[in-house]
Amino acid sequence: MLGGLSTDLYELTMAAGYHAAGETARASFELFVRELPATRGYLVAAGLEQAITYLETWRYTPDEITYLRTVPALQGADPTFFDDYLRRLRFTGDVWAVPEGTPVFAGEPILRVTAPLGEAQLVETALLATILFQTAVASKAARVTQAAGARPVFEFGGRRAHGMEAAMYAARAACLAGCRATSNVDAGYRFGVPVSGTMAHSWVMAHPDELTAFSRYAAVYGPRSVLLIDTYDSIAAARLIVRAGLRPAAVRLDSGDLVHLSRAVRDVLDAGGLADTQILATGDLDEHKVAALVSAGAPIDGFGVGTALSTSSDAPSLSGVYKLVEIDRAGTLTPVMKLSAGKQTCPGVKQVWRVYGPTGPVGDVVGLAGEAAPTGGEPLLTCVVRGGARQQPTRAIDQIRDACQTAVARLPEGVRRHRDAAVYPVALSAALKRLAATITSELSPRATVVDTSSRPS
Repeated sequence: MLGGLSTDLYELTMAAGYHAAGETARASFELFVRELPATRGYLVAAGLEQAITYLETWRYTPDEITYLRTVPALQGADPTFFDDYLRRLRFTGDVWAVPEGTPVFAGEPILRVTAPLGEAQLVETALLATILFQTAVASKAARVTQAAGARPVFEFGGRRAHGMEAAMYAARAACLAGCRATSNVDAGYRFGVPVSGTMAHSWVMAHPDELTAFSRYAAVYGPRSVLLIDTYDSIAAARLIVRAGLRPAAVRLDSGDLVHLSRAVRDVLDAGGLADTQILATGDLDEHKVAALVSAGAPIDGFGVGTALSTSSDAPSLSGVYKLVEIDRAGTLTPVMKLSAGKQTCPGVKQVWRVYGPTGPVGDVVGLAGEAAPTGGEPLLTCVVRGGARQQPTRAIDQIRDACQTAVARLPEGVRRHRDAAVYPVALSAALKRLAATITSELSPRATVVDTSSRPS
């Protein structure tokens, strides 16, 4: 469970500084990804539900406050920062966000927080970690499930995840982006996603022979049994199942030439009257391997994917940031921006519009929140928290998954390619570009305004 200490130290030193200065102005921060990984043509937003829950339950406990008093970097803080401010602190702000399961692109705000400056600052680290991790996994899952087509994909990556909490949230993110079930029981319990599993090689090896292993398993689970058949010889094991009169729901292949083995096993099962027994494949799969198996016509009915999903192995981190874009100065909402070379930001509270043509999205426009929508544009950011209170009910994972798969399928084909994806058009509105130019000129007359018309940052 995330709490008050789920943050970086500098968030607390800044908050103590704001408190000492009596700075309580409302400020707006936006969370976005600067650049897409080289292997991604799009991302899938995820983690919002956990972000909202974190804000709803955000507290500093007496024990945590006692600990913070001992931190050397906070020794200069006013005692009332601990005794009054942190003890009473609750999230009272507003949050606008892109719904989970929505495809998003570089430079587009995924989430915006508007709150008193100290509050908005202190929640930065947890929001970034929550949103970015699940977004990375969901983006990978969308690619894998797209490669599988109509064949189901199951998330099996818990044992390779970076800790059990990461495993649980990876399972959630994978399932909201397309996976049909997970092996992670905690995710099933907490999020209501279906759980799925078979048996390990150790079950087979613990018995004197495969027939005993298979028979005992089938005696417990009957027609639901999924038997792992590659411990010794996959084809021989399939023949053994047929001769023994077992009728498992499926058999699993975890190694070897999956195209050849699946065809050979399918022939054995069909000849033995087990046409209804499915073949599942696992074993270090990713979207490229799944696509190759599908393209080869391998008679595989479903895929279990582990490490590639739970770690988003080819793009394990996203260049996400959380930047101040507007602050109330003496009663005037003032847009602000950063001019750092290579890290320039766009000022002001923003909205993202997805512009649709006859066949689907043709591009996005990032503009100021008060602007009129461009022709054919639909806003992506909606209010999910107001005054610290949740504004929308929790969505079921299967609802998010269905919406996600529909939205991803509508993206241009080139953007969805697994290799050398096309760049999806994202433009800044004319009003936003004018505002950025004006503020740049005011802050640094010699500064060069970066043309971010097709790639906001």
